[in-house]
Amino acid sequence: MDPVSVGLLTALAGGAGGELGRQAWAGLGELVRRPFRRAGVAQAAAGALGEAELARLAEDPRDPAAARALSAALAVRADADAEFGELLRRWSESAQRVTLRSGNVDNSISGGSFSAPVFQGRDFSGMTFGGPAPERDPSDG
Repeated sequence: MDPVSVGLLTALAGGAGGELGRQAWAGLGELVRRPFRRAGVAQAAAGALGEAELARLAEDPRDPAAARALSAALAVRADADAEFGELLRRWSESAQRVTLRSGNVDNSISGGSFSAPVFQGRDFSGMTFGGPAPERDPSDG
């Protein structure tokens, strides 16, 4: 299995996706705490693989080293436990949809006619209303 994206892990640990993101993060925690399913491997040692890394990233969601450590631990566990690997793959696909959805903007205007300009979109910057336009930098072309 491909490693879980470090960006996905940090986004969810940091609260991206609102309530769905929190549910996805909680789902990863439940998955990591599942019993290890490989014969011949000590249950206690294998079952803990990923728990410390998950807790570390939860404490500091901006720490890329913690996210990389969690991604690596998940990949190792997925390689050793096929059932875990399949569940992790499904979780990752679902979690990616949550974080992608959180970036969308849904705009609607209803209830009559409007005579003023309307701006719809996301992440506007450098705009003024009712004042002079900002000066352009000649090097911008």
